[in-house]
Amino acid sequence: MNEEKKTIQLPSIMTVKDLADSLKVPVTQVIKQLLSNGILASINDNVDFETAAVVAYDLGYEAQADASVEKDKEDEIEAVKAAAVASKNAVERAPIVTIMGHVDHGKTSLLDYIRKSRVAAGESGGITQHMGAYQAEHNGRLITFLDTPGHEAFSAIRAQGARVTDVVVIVVAADEGIKPQTIEAIELTRAANVPFVVAVTKIDKPEANMQRVKQELAAQNIITEEWGGKDVLVGVSSVSGQGVDDLLEMILLTADLQELKADAEGLATGIMIEVKHDPKVGNTGTLLIQNGLLKVGDPFVLGLNFGKIRSMEDYHGKRLKEAGPSTPVKIAGFTGNPQAGEILQVTESDKAARDLAASKAKRATSRRIAVSDSDLSRLTAQIKAAHSSNLNIILKADVQGSLEAIKNQLAKIKTDKGAIRIVSEGLGNITESDVLGAAGRRLS
Repeated sequence: MNEEKKTIQLPSIMTVKDLADSLKVPVTQVIKQLLSNGILASINDNVDFETAAVVAYDLGYEAQADASVEKDKEDEIEAVKAAAVASKNAVERAPIVTIMGHVDHGKTSLLDYIRKSRVAAGESGGITQHMGAYQAEHNGRLITFLDTPGHEAFSAIRAQGARVTDVVVIVVAADEGIKPQTIEAIELTRAANVPFVVAVTKIDKPEANMQRVKQELAAQNIITEEWGGKDVLVGVSSVSGQGVDDLLEMILLTADLQELKADAEGLATGIMIEVKHDPKVGNTGTLLIQNGLLKVGDPFVLGLNFGKIRSMEDYHGKRLKEAGPSTPVKIAGFTGNPQAGEILQVTESDKAARDLAASKAKRATSRRIAVSDSDLSRLTAQIKAAHSSNLNIILKADVQGSLEAIKNQLAKIKTDKGAIRIVSEGLGNITESDVLGAAGRRLS
């Protein structure tokens, strides 16, 4: 007679260690179970729900998908959009665009050309600081570009960008055609259900072959208008600027079909695009305002933290007192360590911000307690891991997105001589306190 399996809630993606904690077994047992299913993974590797569910089943559990954390964030974003449409102050807003594609297919060159030739208001001096977003102007209308990295290591950031994007531009080089990262970009766009335009770059090169590109796109079920489909394809050159006007026009046309609107007057909400450590002012972040009017001095909640907008700059480095929907701004005033992808919500008062942050922190703590484990087997596994030939790393970066990307790459390194273990991480320079703190956590 089969023993009845216990039910367990698992997220869509989690590390091997988190899976072991949830199943209340040593991490070595999970790794062994993964190996028996033909999967080589280390303690910090991510596994998807389907893989985790197989391991859970083998260890006596019936796994169910728990998307509560992701759903909370999606609910926040949808609530922002719904409030914008319903508001009496709703106005047309600039479309938000992400350019994705293979790392060598001219994404950066295309963005650079648009920056130099189409900077909003044609301000001399161009963009004077690095930000994760900026605005360009075409025919008197603004377009907001999210400057997300193109390498596959940053796929998590690109996925986050796709959740706040109105239009995706998928870049394909005319001389090389579809590459694995191109397919990844297509899949991310479709998963996010975002309209897209295909930009075929490097059309001025002798090796350019538009027909081959169209054929390879058709294999990915992207059928151009020329071939009887509805998908938009524009050939561009980042050297001469050929086709760039047409591309911007198609972006605006695709955006117009969505009738994008936002509240221009209410309490602001937005999404953090990137976070950077500034030695002079502490943590700063690039915020993409989605709704309302953000002002210097506004109290806010960001993730589990609260703060007050101390300063605000645009992508030219110009100081601002207020900014509206679809505007990317660099802000300072955090009390904690913000994360890229978190929702910023302005509140009526400082007290309201503190209360809301406390409420969110309480919910987050409840979730952690639900999957925490103080079993002796966990301690045993940690002691064994401490005695193996692990490489302990203190990881610091200047931008949150880079930190996450490096972590993902380190997790992919496999060796039979031990594991790579990140004992301390964060933004800024490595300090003596980081080293001392990491030394204290080595065996924890």
